[in-house]
Amino acid sequence: MIKEIIVVEGKDDTTAIRRAVEAETIETGGSAINEAVYRRIERAQATRGVIIFTDPDHAGERLRKLISARVPGCKHAFITQEEGRRKDDIGVENASPETIRSALMRVKSEFREQPGEIGLDDLMEAGLLVHPDAARRRLAVGNALGIGYANGKQFLNRCRMFQITRSEFAEAVAAMLAELDPAGMEDESHE
Repeated sequence: MIKEIIVVEGKDDTTAIRRAVEAETIETGGSAINEAVYRRIERAQATRGVIIFTDPDHAGERLRKLISARVPGCKHAFITQEEGRRKDDIGVENASPETIRSALMRVKSEFREQPGEIGLDDLMEAGLLVHPDAARRRLAVGNALGIGYANGKQFLNRCRMFQITRSEFAEAVAAMLAELDPAGMEDESHE
């Protein structure tokens, strides 16, 4: 049984989580979270801890940010959009039990008080900002690091919040370059 309570968006997410692991959940009822749900999440965080496991889409990321801002110290589980896709629908409810277990094994903890080592220069150098393919590159690196997709500013914040080390970042960037741009990897290594 997972000690922490997993915060999900809806009943179908709870069903998918319970197919994969023995755990208790709090359902937010989608992205329109109300005060009573916030209080349940705050109590859960104070007593057992919370893992936020929202859909890998805009609404899920918005909800993740809202909860994280209101309830500090939450842990985060992420799946990729591909892992949560069924036809035109993207969500935790579509992920396989293996994918859910894997995401829960790679849970990331917030550490806001101690900024990580990664800076804007690192993101620029890796082509994660101001690059014609920056969004696709951030997606690949975010997936490799287990922190999901984010825009440039949020990507940097996640690297710091989850204390991504320079070596973890470098490995993820190398994997991204090998996967997305094998020819460019050779060009960039000669600069």
